[in-house]
Amino acid sequence: MKLLFIFIQLLLSASLWAQSTTGEVFIKMGEAQTKKSLLALPDFQSLGGAKPTSQNIAVANELFTVIKNNLEVSAYFQLMDKAAFLEDTTKTGLKPIPTEANGFNFLSWQQIGTEFLIRAGYSVIGNQINLEAYVYHVPKARLVFGKKYSAPINGVRKMAHTFTNDILDSLTGKTGMYLSRIVVASDRGVSPSREIFVMDWDGANVERISNHRSISLSPAWSRDGKKVAYTSYVKRGRTTLRNADMFIYDLATAKRNVISFRQGLNSGASFSPDNSIFLTISQGTSPNIYQINQAGDIVAKVTNGPTGAMNVEPSVSPDGKKVAFSSDRAGRTMIYVMDSNGSNVKRVTFAGQFNASPAWSPDGKKLAFAGQTGSNFDIFIMDVDGQNMKRLTSAKRSNGRPANNEDPTWSPDGRFVMYTSDRTGKSQIYISTEDGSDERRITIDSANYFKPKWSQNL
Repeated sequence: MKLLFIFIQLLLSASLWAQSTTGEVFIKMGEAQTKKSLLALPDFQSLGGAKPTSQNIAVANELFTVIKNNLEVSAYFQLMDKAAFLEDTTKTGLKPIPTEANGFNFLSWQQIGTEFLIRAGYSVIGNQINLEAYVYHVPKARLVFGKKYSAPINGVRKMAHTFTNDILDSLTGKTGMYLSRIVVASDRGVSPSREIFVMDWDGANVERISNHRSISLSPAWSRDGKKVAYTSYVKRGRTTLRNADMFIYDLATAKRNVISFRQGLNSGASFSPDNSIFLTISQGTSPNIYQINQAGDIVAKVTNGPTGAMNVEPSVSPDGKKVAFSSDRAGRTMIYVMDSNGSNVKRVTFAGQFNASPAWSPDGKKLAFAGQTGSNFDIFIMDVDGQNMKRLTSAKRSNGRPANNEDPTWSPDGRFVMYTSDRTGKSQIYISTEDGSDERRITIDSANYFKPKWSQNL
């Protein structure tokens, strides 16, 4: 059974038995950008179950490691050094005294400045892993929430991501992005070809979903995360000629259909909320942006030149009312925004030599794009009208020359931007917070990755 199918079909139960009902937001977004909260994350306790085996220990370690990585990536927390703990957490319970006879003492954690404390335990019974977890606000000696989770062993990563999302939801009032996935073009194991891959947001659970033995590129998620559109240069009949045709792949059924195979370019898919697709079609002339339905029928020609101009890389706004795109209609390639019917076109970038790959933030208020300012590309963010532009990246290669940072895409919670960078010599995937801090590398291998797209939480 395919790994993606297993991921989607995992049965995960979470039962809530205690939770703060005040609706209080413990961490405010603006404060999190200037000050990280001190979080204590002791090792998880074994709550019994099956006798310890190498497999059980490995599963428990993976559960802890994924949660720890998620919390560090969140940029909300500074994880405390375990050497600073005043209590032996292997000998105290998951609940405080006097609730539990051998419970922990809030004072022990207050004395070292802890703001949030996570106490958790696990058990492995047969093919099932169970997690019992509590999150405490230490200064007020208050339980934020407690939950029990249960999942098959092969669903341990999903359990970890679900728990981390619940933590952020309870502390910030906003769900995290940990149940999201990435779709990306890559030469991973198929060089010199490029195929389409899906993976968890953190680079785990990689699965190849195309096998054209050609160059496949520019993947995009449907709004519900159930389908992927992409372009591949495929042969026409028995000839050696290849055309850039667009396909749709259904993740649940593993079926693919060609949706646009007009002569020339059929690329750059972006789904609208009504499930129609905006893409670039050339048909032997200069590329223009079209809207098609999922049967492949043209609904509208959205751009119309001017003569000789390229209008490419459509990106539909979250509400479906606007489309950002790149065009060289004024000479240099710049970012434009128009109504989804092609009217009211406005140029929103004027600086730099070449601006491309616009991507909307989930709230529809900002655009990220790749801009060339010298010999390299960097990632920039701006308001939709082009105001308040800021540069996110400035990495260099080992030889000291500027690296190329391209292909931006936003996390579903709007707090992170993902992009590719060739700073290591290969085009790898990185993320950073919206202000450019807390940058982390997601893929760590010798492959190249191109045009990643971040899904909603799945």
